[in-house]
Amino acid sequence: MRAIQVRVPGGPECLIEVNLPEPLPSAGQVRVRAQAIGVGRPDVLIRQGTYKWMPPLPAIPGAELAGEIDAIGDGVQQWQIGDRVLVSSRELVQRGGCYVEAIVVPEEAPYRLPASISCIDAVSLPNLQLAIALMKVAGTPDCDQPSVLIAGASGGVAGMLSRLANHLGFMTIGTSRKAIQPNDPAMAGFDHVLVCGGAHLPDRIHALTEGRGVDLVFDHLGGQTLIDGLYCLAALGTAVSYNIVQGLPSQDVFQVLRKLLAKSLAVRCFSMHTLDADKTGRRALMQSAIDLMANGSVKPPASQIQALSDVQRIHEWLDQGLVSGKIVMQP
Repeated sequence: MRAIQVRVPGGPECLIEVNLPEPLPSAGQVRVRAQAIGVGRPDVLIRQGTYKWMPPLPAIPGAELAGEIDAIGDGVQQWQIGDRVLVSSRELVQRGGCYVEAIVVPEEAPYRLPASISCIDAVSLPNLQLAIALMKVAGTPDCDQPSVLIAGASGGVAGMLSRLANHLGFMTIGTSRKAIQPNDPAMAGFDHVLVCGGAHLPDRIHALTEGRGVDLVFDHLGGQTLIDGLYCLAALGTAVSYNIVQGLPSQDVFQVLRKLLAKSLAVRCFSMHTLDADKTGRRALMQSAIDLMANGSVKPPASQIQALSDVQRIHEWLDQGLVSGKIVMQP
């Protein structure tokens, strides 16, 4: 079986294709044959050896895989050969493990896929699960026309946040470091996308919102982007930080909040790992994501289909910030 391993952390060249023995399910386990493998930011952190929840080396990156069950261990009752499922590493003992042609998991780990969700689209469901969680922790603004600012509009989670926010009645504004092509399918959930640079971002946000500002800011970049987001908020607004790709802000966040005291702003840090011990809550969020995608309420993002053997080149794109939408690898 082909798999991608990291033996020594580092750059894309550290992703090595290996041949491993075909995994066989034991009692209470199933084997899932991959048809689509999602690519995301945690994969980069595993490759670099900096992931806070790092699996032991040699490690196999990959947080999501969709395919068909093709082998069943003794005692398994709820699955049959040919069932279409999603495997998320959030349901496994350790993160990663999905850059493979097949994976063996406990029978309670997979999610059943309805016919209306393809395997290609299914590997975006964990991003929608996270988006639902982010909206829940941010809270619902008490206003007639809520608005949200989402940093890094081309990212997979950002794209899902925009689609979910649209479904919930928000005006959605994204930011991007690069110029956006007209009708870019990755930006389908955004009402407005502002390219960074030029006029001061808070001024542009206030112009779009008739001087009010946005109710929510979702930021995975950190650095100055998070600080700018605070200045974009309306009174009683909330900023949610769910990563710091660009590092910590150079300014004191609390000092900025005190400077904007008249707005009574809030900042929350969030990680899906908060739900590691809450299996019921975590799986309920994923089922909500499946239902929203299955009934067409939230459309899947545009996907870039690549081969598993091209993983080094894909990670070069990730490192250079050249990815738009969701990258999906096929074995």
